[in-house]
This record gives sequence, C-alpha cells and structure tokens, in this order.
Amino acid sequence: MTAEPVTGRTRLRPGVAVTPLLEGLHLRGRGTSLTLEGSRSLPALWEVLSARLGAGPQDVAEAGDPRVEAALATVTAHLRAHGLLVEHPDGEQPPPWPGSVAERPGDAAAALAAACPVVASADPDGEPARAVARALARGGAAPVVTEAALPAGQVLVVAGDPPVAVGMQCEADGGFVTAPADPERTRADLAAIADRLRSGPGPSGDGNNGPGPSGDGPGSGGSAPRTLPLLLAAATAQRLLCAVAGLPNPGDPDDDPRLLAGRPSVLVARARPPRAEHHPWAAAPGPAAEPPADLETALRRVAALGDPLLGVLDAPSPGELPQSPVALAACRTPSGTLVAGAARTDLARLAGALRSAELHLAAADPGVAATVGADPGHALGRALRRAALAVPGGGAALPAAVWREHPQAAHWVAALARRLGRDAGVTVRRLAGHAFLATVEGARSVEAGPADAVSVAALGALSRLTVRDLGLSTAHHTTASGAVAPLAAAGQRLPAWVEEGWTIRWLAGLADREPDLRAELARLTGLLTAPWRPGTCAARPLANALEGCGFTVLVPAGDGR
Repeated sequence: MTAEPVTGRTRLRPGVAVTPLLEGLHLRGRGTSLTLEGSRSLPALWEVLSARLGAGPQDVAEAGDPRVEAALATVTAHLRAHGLLVEHPDGEQPPPWPGSVAERPGDAAAALAAACPVVASADPDGEPARAVARALARGGAAPVVTEAALPAGQVLVVAGDPPVAVGMQCEADGGFVTAPADPERTRADLAAIADRLRSGPGPSGDGNNGPGPSGDGPGSGGSAPRTLPLLLAAATAQRLLCAVAGLPNPGDPDDDPRLLAGRPSVLVARARPPRAEHHPWAAAPGPAAEPPADLETALRRVAALGDPLLGVLDAPSPGELPQSPVALAACRTPSGTLVAGAARTDLARLAGALRSAELHLAAADPGVAATVGADPGHALGRALRRAALAVPGGGAALPAAVWREHPQAAHWVAALARRLGRDAGVTVRRLAGHAFLATVEGARSVEAGPADAVSVAALGALSRLTVRDLGLSTAHHTTASGAVAPLAAAGQRLPAWVEEGWTIRWLAGLADREPDLRAELARLTGLLTAPWRPGTCAARPLANALEGCGFTVLVPAGDGR
C-alpha cells in the first residue's frame, strides 16, 4: 500500500467513529471498519492526524518529524483504502449527509440542491405528503408539494432530469416504498404492489398467507400511527435522493443476499409490531437474470420466489416434517399440497419449488406442459427424464448384482425395506446405452447407471411411504433426480477420503455422467424443446419472476407460444 500525505482537501468521512485501543485504533464507518494495531503510539498519532483531517487547508502544510510524517501518510493510505476519507473541493468539512456515503460529497450535495423534487398526493396537506417533503428538505433538497390524482395514502415523488420517481403508500397497518424508476413505471409499481399486498401472495389461491384487508398487513386502510408516515417518508426521501445524487441504493442486492439483482426491492413496513425491511419483488418487469451458478444461489432465488409478501408461490419448507430417513419439504400449490423428497433438505426444497412452479404454470397457462429448471441444463435433464419414462419397452431385467454393492443404492433400498418390513421390489432395465430405468415399489427413475437409477427410485418410494405413514393429505409428490447434480456439485472440491457413500460424492459422480445421459436420452426420445413464453396475462407475473431468478422453462418444440 502506497503511503500518502494529507492534503488540504482530505477529510475524515462524516459519521466515522474512532475507538483508541491499547496498541492501536478501531475505526467504524457506514458499511466499513478498520483496525490498526501494533504500536502504543497509534492513539497519539491519531490525535495529530484527526486534527489535520478536520482542519482548514492552511493548517496542514506545516512540516514535522519525517518519521511522523511517514507514519501519518501510511495510516492515511489505510483509511482511504477502506473508504473512510473523502476529498472536498474547497477543503471544508463535508456535510453529514451525503458526506457519510458519497465518493464526492460536494458533487452529491450540488445535485441534491438542484433536484427540485415534486411531491404529489391526493391530499397535499396530509401527513404522508408533508412528512416526505420535510425529509427531502433535511436531505438538502427544496421540494414542492402538489395535488395529483392518486389513491388515498399514496405519494409520488419525482426529481431530476431525466426524471426519476419513488412511490410510497401509507395506511393504518403499514405501507411500502417502491424502488426508484421512471414516473410512469413508478405509478404502475404503486398500483401493482398495493394490489399484491392487499390480496396477499396467495400462492395456493386462498390468499391467507399475506397481509390483507383484515388489518394484519399493509393495505387495509384507515389512519396510520404517527411513527409510520415518518418512517416511510424518510425511506422515500432517501431512495429518491440517493438516485438523484448517484449514491448507493438502500435496497441494493449487494447488501442483502435475499434480494434479486435486476429486480426492484420494496421496503415494506408494518405498524404492529413495528417492522420495516426490504423484500424482493421477483414478479416485477425486468431483464432475465443469469442462471444460478450453484445450489446455494438457486435456493436464495427460490426464497425470493416464495417471499411471504411479494412472492409468486409458497416456498417449500421442511417445517415440522421429519428429515430422516429421507428429507422432505412441503408447500401449497393451486391444486393442493405438494411434498418433495430428496437425499438432503436443500435438494428437496429446490425440487419442490420447481414442481410447484410447474403446477402454477399449468393453472395460469392451461394446456402447456412446462418443465422448470434452475438452469438450461437442469431443465433439459428433467424434461428428458420425463420423456424417457414414457418410452415403452426396455431390455430384460438386470440382476441385482449391478446395483447391490453401490453404497447409495444399498442404503436407500435397505431404508425402504425397514420401513416396509420386508424386502423392497426392485427391477432394473437398460433403456439404451448408458440409460437405465429402475422401478422400486412403483416409483420409477431414469439415470446414467443402474445403481443411480435404483437410488433415485428408492428415494421416491421411501418419501412417498413416509408421507403416507405420517397421514399427510397431499395432492402431489416429487423427488429430486440426478438432473440437479451438476448444480449441487458446482464449486465443490472433495478430498480423496470422501467416497461414494457420501451424498456429495455421489452427486459429483452423477454430475460427471449427466452430459452423456442427456445425449443418450435425446437420441432415445427424440425430444426437442423450446423456451416457454406466457400465453395468458395470468402467467406474466410468474414468467417475470422465473426470468428474474434466471430459471429456465422449457416446453416441447412447437408449444413455446
């Protein structure tokens, strides 16, 4: 790191707190911190440096001991590298805001002063509109409040050139703040989000799992508590002014892994109990995201699809379901409860989410036989397996020796036998080349090897039997297949001692065999696929959400709409 001197324009960023240590310093700023240790002289050195960082230009030119100057320059370089210093053109102390966040506080403050925000509301004298105007003024802008044809409780704030807008809704039980966008888009977002929160996410069609007009969430009307419009107004002003001044978005996905890049985040506030947090709005219009690179990323996007307030489906969850001998996750769908089974809970959650999305698509776009995957390869692998299960025939049954010694197949068949109280019925046939069909107690699977096929089929049979023994009323069941293996094994570096009995080693092997299996099944089935396009207005939000998550939806070629 290059040492550097303090100039008359260098200032400590507003809001930075400093704690002297016995042999060092600890500094904390917005979103960053720095600890310097190793010398009892550091606290004393900080006294000199802090005076320079807060002094006028004429006071910092005095020369001192060369060793002290070198130490000061080194500390200054560390502070700058951690974003704890700012440059101010005139050498004056930057304003507390936006000085605490802006790279160039002077430019940001000038942009705010020139913004001239217009605060529009059906009731310009009402508390929500006035609270927004006051918050904007405290941020360094000069707002104008005007009357506009908006629903009661809504406020639209527009500023800048080209214009950028932020919308707010405030009612008795809560409210929300939209992401910055152009004014027309913001008006549409206000209406869509208000409708969403008023009716509740209702992924199963019952509308009982979200806030609604009963008063348990934003959107039920009435007068808001005094603190609520202040909170929402401050958030509205912050999002608008940050957009105008080029400052970081308070709902940036980089600061919260639950949010989606390329899709807006919505600040949703509740009055009772007091709470406000950003929620991903996966169903908002926007560009298609890149497919998830690994299972962890895919599951974060599943959580966005199933956001309890703005999601498009009920996120699969293990809840109180047992996770042994097989992992289970359940969710509601338009046509009843779905239970997914897998070797691990994370795999069950993903399998359940994808099958749930397919059931939602079938309800929203009737007649379309869609296959959903976390990425194109995953979707194709799932579609090819379904097509292969419909192919008649297969060779003669193979002996049990082809799978019995494999640790995964032996484990899942033994677990099923214990549950049944007898030996499980297992049949394996070769479909073509390296593609094998296994049937275990009525559950079927197509995989790249006989042991793989038996393992997945046994998992399916065991999860069905477990659900039945629990007395659960379910309309749908699904099992994670080997198609998910490349995603589950992505980025994994396995030591040599992790052998095939470990699920992750088995998944890594499945991932290695997946490309050849897809090619074999494509030759066997002749399946050609195409990307699905929504054929109805009802399917558009789900299409937006799946695209925003980077997920792939395939249909047989000729049925892509």
